[in-house]
Amino acid sequence: MNNSGSPQETVPPVEGVAGGGTAYGWDDGSLQDQSLLRGTIDPSRVPSSELMHVWCMPSTANVGPQETPRPLESVSLLAGRNERESIQIAIRPKVSWSGSSNAGVVQIQCTDLCSTSGDRLVIGQSVTLRRVVPILGVPDALVPIDMPVSQINLLPGETTAIWVSIDVPCTQPPGQYDGEFIVTATKTDAECAAQFHDKSEKYQVYRELKNCLDVIEQIDGKPVEEVVERAKSATTTLRRILLSPSFSDFYSENGPLDMMDEDANLSIRVKLSLTVWDFVLPTTPSLPAVIGISDTVIEDRFGVEHGTAEWYDALELHFKWLLQYKISPYFCKWGNSMRVLTYTSPWPADHPKSDEFFSDPRLAAYAVPYSPVVPCGDLAKDYLQKEVEILRSKGHWKKAYFYLWDEPLNMQQYDAIRRQASDIHAYAPDARVLTTYYSGPSDAPLAPNNFEAFLKVPGFLRPHTQIYCTSEWVIGNREDLVKDIIAEIKPENNEEWWTYVCMGPSDPHPNWHLGMRGTQHRAVMWRVWKEGGTGFLYWGANCYEKATVASAEIKFRRGLPPGDGVLFYPGEVFSSSREPVASLRLERLLSGLQDIEYLKLYSSRYGRDEGLTILEKTGMYLGPERYTMDHNPIDMMRGEIFRTCRP
Repeated sequence: MNNSGSPQETVPPVEGVAGGGTAYGWDDGSLQDQSLLRGTIDPSRVPSSELMHVWCMPSTANVGPQETPRPLESVSLLAGRNERESIQIAIRPKVSWSGSSNAGVVQIQCTDLCSTSGDRLVIGQSVTLRRVVPILGVPDALVPIDMPVSQINLLPGETTAIWVSIDVPCTQPPGQYDGEFIVTATKTDAECAAQFHDKSEKYQVYRELKNCLDVIEQIDGKPVEEVVERAKSATTTLRRILLSPSFSDFYSENGPLDMMDEDANLSIRVKLSLTVWDFVLPTTPSLPAVIGISDTVIEDRFGVEHGTAEWYDALELHFKWLLQYKISPYFCKWGNSMRVLTYTSPWPADHPKSDEFFSDPRLAAYAVPYSPVVPCGDLAKDYLQKEVEILRSKGHWKKAYFYLWDEPLNMQQYDAIRRQASDIHAYAPDARVLTTYYSGPSDAPLAPNNFEAFLKVPGFLRPHTQIYCTSEWVIGNREDLVKDIIAEIKPENNEEWWTYVCMGPSDPHPNWHLGMRGTQHRAVMWRVWKEGGTGFLYWGANCYEKATVASAEIKFRRGLPPGDGVLFYPGEVFSSSREPVASLRLERLLSGLQDIEYLKLYSSRYGRDEGLTILEKTGMYLGPERYTMDHNPIDMMRGEIFRTCRP
């Protein structure tokens, strides 16, 4: 994050990123005073509304460079406690007021959100601002900007979006919180410097101020009469300086101007009202969403050697940063034939850090490695038994699972899962083994057709798997097939049905591919809840192409849909910060998980059938090809649950 105070530009080295504005001598609107176009525009003398459009958009909107302006309206939001709610502020220049290739510089300021009782949601803590940066021409990366005041450059003929997130603490008192965002066209630092004094003028002011200081500094021990004379002399000098042409902009016939008031009159003000209601979203998410992080990508990109102190630090940074998104991260290393080594803590089970990671109430599930993450010599033979015995004695053992193989395809791979699961269950009969799959073994058909063979996988793997995690691609738009899948699961044996998305399903089904609609991203979790899954897995969140420099160009992996396997970006690509940069899709994943908590609350009061009814009644989600493309049904669903479930 740039803290220099200069206008912030974010032009990431991303393969295929869209270029900047191409217009020249353009006019995207009309100034009320057209005479201003005939000369240089001074933004300190022109209302900002004459220079740019400002309007608000919901978090599900993909606000790209060609987004057209809309009327500016005040914003009203609803949030529970321990919830994040987001909106976007869009800005598009009408004309250029900069002497450079940019349209101009905009200053963005945000106030705290305050209630009538004096409670606050503080900017920089509960309220954060990020700039939406296109990836492959699609708005996706959310790059932090300075708070509470920031400057950004606008490009000619292009819309820029600012992502505003409000995190409501668990202990925040309910009530209505009001604040505003102040958007002001301003001059560049170079223009301000050019309009300031030339060298001789500055030197004259310097001499007079220094003389004034010399007069005042030498009053110790002087008689009162002389002190008074020196004070009068200093006053005369200061008055002469203030009334000089250099400071004429700051003085009027009616006395000195209040520049804050003057700026306020020229600025565009966006009113925001947030209703915080007495619903606390659970600290531990109701639905575990386990998301893979490639340790190999971290090692290559950040130049950290496996098992070193720097390596542990890098993994811990990623783990702790991702917890804010109510997901349960696991690290993974891919082996031959889709065998995976997965682990949530890189330390052994008896290390204090492992207990810290696993005990974190924000973590809903954690992966236990089948073999040592860091080679440990002769101890490797007894590693599994020791790890399991330690973890079974802990209260967090109920969160544990083993993820051994990804999408087994043949008997050899299925048999490998059985062998490893047998080793685990020999030490811990209550251990949970998770297996992802979209078909039965290809070389030993379990049924006459593919779907029937897919349905028989639980019986084929039992008792070596407890979490049967199936691809949504298999279901397609046939929601009626879900009951057939669930019928094969035995909850009485502590078996669960989870789902996952990967390369598929494709548009129009919910997924997290770059360029899909915002509601399509958010609907991934709506689908999970409607179908009745009790968990969710996503294979990777940082799986870009190999690079050996942290700030290197971002490239998505060839052969995958754009954005598949990538939910955040290295912070170093955009600034000097090491903190990862979230994508819009990661934020919408979080919103979907929060929607599940609303639906769970409603269903706990009125039954699951009524929970399903509210999805359909509001038009929010009816099926994988029938869900809202507009944000309003989301607000309707949340508003109805607020109205019927508040104390």
